[in-house]
Amino acid sequence: MTRARRRGSRAGIARAARPWLGALIVVGAIGLLAACSGGSPSASIASSAGPGPATAGPGALAADVSVAEAAALRDTGAFMLDVREPDEWAAGHIPGATLIPLGSLESRLGELPADRDIVVVCRSGNRSAQGRDVLRANGLARSTSMAGGMNDWVAAGLPVETGS
Repeated sequence: MTRARRRGSRAGIARAARPWLGALIVVGAIGLLAACSGGSPSASIASSAGPGPATAGPGALAADVSVAEAAALRDTGAFMLDVREPDEWAAGHIPGATLIPLGSLESRLGELPADRDIVVVCRSGNRSAQGRDVLRANGLARSTSMAGGMNDWVAAGLPVETGS
């Protein structure tokens, strides 16, 4: 094969690959966004869908919600699940919330409503994310983690009860 023919066939291959290259870049970018946010591509898109709790599918909540979104969910009947320890709970918790420490959560799943949204709460948002993952892994897709936890709830001036 002559050098000119080889160059021509390479150019043809490059032209044919261009549409696929663009699609590959888009898919890679979506995957990268998902990896950075710690969720799936659809969850990443859902959690950035604007004000209010976003959904990743029918009946599912965004992986994390803000304190304001959590308060709105509570006001519309969401089950507030506090996964902190009893001493943290006694120091201050959301009125109407239920305490099930994270270490006991899997053994007490039967105490949770399958027909309501569940907002998982902790001190700063780390344990609540773990709790949300436990709930979702056990079929409770209508669960979310309150980002910022009780630290942000208190800072926002939202109501808090003390004692057990």
